[in-house]
Amino acid sequence: MDLAARLADLQKRSIEHREYLLTEQAAKTALVMPFIQTLGYDVFNPAEVIPEYTADVGTKKGEKVDYAICDKGKVSILIECKPASAELNINHAGQLFRYFSVTEARLAILTNGVVYQFYSDIDNPNKMDDKPFFTFALDHLKGADTRILEKFTKNGFDIDQIVHEAGQLKLQSQIRKALEREFAEPSEEFVRLIASHVYEGRFTSAVLDQYRHLLTGTISTLIRDLVNERLSSALNASKSVDDTPVAPLTTDDDIVTTEEEISGFRIVQAIASKLIDPKRVVMRDAKSYCAILIDDNNRKTLARLHFNGITTKYVGTFTDKAEQRHLVADITDIYKLSELIEARIKEICADES
Repeated sequence: MDLAARLADLQKRSIEHREYLLTEQAAKTALVMPFIQTLGYDVFNPAEVIPEYTADVGTKKGEKVDYAICDKGKVSILIECKPASAELNINHAGQLFRYFSVTEARLAILTNGVVYQFYSDIDNPNKMDDKPFFTFALDHLKGADTRILEKFTKNGFDIDQIVHEAGQLKLQSQIRKALEREFAEPSEEFVRLIASHVYEGRFTSAVLDQYRHLLTGTISTLIRDLVNERLSSALNASKSVDDTPVAPLTTDDDIVTTEEEISGFRIVQAIASKLIDPKRVVMRDAKSYCAILIDDNNRKTLARLHFNGITTKYVGTFTDKAEQRHLVADITDIYKLSELIEARIKEICADES
């Protein structure tokens, strides 16, 4: 089984069992150890994977990092784990910072079993960076993530190449964030740069405002077209291996079914599978929200995904016909609504009988 297939199996586990992984030990056993195995390391061989790795650091005695992965007898990767419900941030990485400077490791991973943040010493040698150079989420895995993870497998491990590419990945991440800011709210410099290719006159305030408006609309249209092309291919491929109904993309230019909406739908479907056949749960996109229905019936609305906002996203749950919206910071926050979604399913099933 290749890496992509192994990661797909692990992704399924993370979606189906997320609600049970509320402790650090549960996340380690159910997800982190299998992830290490997925990369080709033998978790039962202490020469390769050392659990509860200890290295005294200054006055800090007996502190432990959850796992140390070894390559040719040397510690190469340090891994620190948190519960699946924890929101990862740099404050969780205290031990990693300390251990990074006293071991030979040049890679560190901070994870809650679902989200994995990869760190190195790109900015200053032998000092772990404050920001990860690569982050991926198991329940929102992309093809590019798999290609990058190939570098971390036991057979493909090359620390010099990884650190070199880590620098490139970090720059790409910074460029992406800069572009996202420009796409959302184009700066005057960006507007002038693009407009200068098509406008030869003087850039007055009125001209800049006109081009700023045109630029925002053009970027949105371009992204929508690219997303539609990619999602059409992805959904067609998905239909060939999974009979679960997913509504095809509409030809209405005002409607775009995003990857986040598909991921959100899959999470709701996984929650529903505890009570009903998941094939009964379908997605129907609309201009203002993405509806998740039972039996493709508007009278059996299970949830609504309000993901069209740039900065805020909501998930709507239902009691009878009343919708209650919940702010979500991350797609995986949908799992926190499991009880409300299950209650809605029971309500619909009761009406059927």
